[in-house]
Amino acid sequence: MLYHRRSHPYNRNGTKRTSNQTNVVANLTDKQSSVKTKEPRPNVATIRPRAKTNTNPSSNGQNVHKIGEYFILDSNPGSTFSRAIDCQNRAELTCKIIESKKLGDVLAPYTRLESHENINEIVDVIVGETKAYLFMQNSHGDLHSYVKTKKRLREEEAVKLFRQIVKAVCRCHEAGIVLRDLKLRKFVFKDKDRTELKLECLEDACVLEGSDDTLEDKHGCPAYVSPELLHSSGGYSGKIADIWSLGVMLYTMLVGRYPFQDVEPTVMFSKIRRGLFVVPDSLSSKAKCLIKSMMRQEPSQRLTAEELLEHPWFKSTTQPINLYRCDRRSPDQTVPSVNVDESYFVPVKSRAVV
Repeated sequence: MLYHRRSHPYNRNGTKRTSNQTNVVANLTDKQSSVKTKEPRPNVATIRPRAKTNTNPSSNGQNVHKIGEYFILDSNPGSTFSRAIDCQNRAELTCKIIESKKLGDVLAPYTRLESHENINEIVDVIVGETKAYLFMQNSHGDLHSYVKTKKRLREEEAVKLFRQIVKAVCRCHEAGIVLRDLKLRKFVFKDKDRTELKLECLEDACVLEGSDDTLEDKHGCPAYVSPELLHSSGGYSGKIADIWSLGVMLYTMLVGRYPFQDVEPTVMFSKIRRGLFVVPDSLSSKAKCLIKSMMRQEPSQRLTAEELLEHPWFKSTTQPINLYRCDRRSPDQTVPSVNVDESYFVPVKSRAVV
């Protein structure tokens, strides 16, 4: 369903919008003569034919592109998303611009999914001469930036947010979709209060042909990759690799740093292969147990996404419980504390395993 709302004073990353940025939105939308209400759209909107692109500079020097009934503003540095304004109803959206030839692959995961509260919807698609424009509901900053700002999250807050993350992953796995590049930055807030999350897009996701989720393509952010992806040969379970990434996400949310880290990727990979990390004593026994249940060295011993939702940590974060399928080994290293920043990690190159 199309998300109707007027422009708000915050950028996508949660920072305060400047007066110039706000004026751009106001100036563009004030030019429209009427406001129309659109009918609800399906999870994947109908693809519309090519549209002519018009580009004009705004009052603050920012380029504004007119695509169909949308104004598209230049994306922020380092971002693959742009702000968009619906000319008909003044709704502010997010626009993902891709090459037209890649449209089929990008939309493939969405065709497998019905509408889900924790997965972002594509509300409109317009195909241009060489580019395709995917319009999605707007957000209020990503989880990576939020954790970085707060240093770490209290368990009472983390349990509510992480449950939504697992629900999104569980729905994707049920639909035969492996996400492959799971990380904090992939989840964005639906509300200004930062209480509701959604998976921003299914970029890098892999659609399975059948029940077998064995993959050979190695893909993902190094800080989140599982040990089996670092082996020189052999396939791996895509869904179970996603579970490891979920473990890294929860650890980072609660501790404020990655479980494995180093300025040299090769050193960090060595730590991941060993699979030894320290969970601070300040965390509850349930939280420790859940993290270790997701980050077992042996993939077959990790919980599935569906099983994660039944873990006692999601039921309560105050009462002590016995360990639940936890790894009882004593780690032999302490991870140094650094800022939660993945910018220096280079992506794992996609390659076939032979």
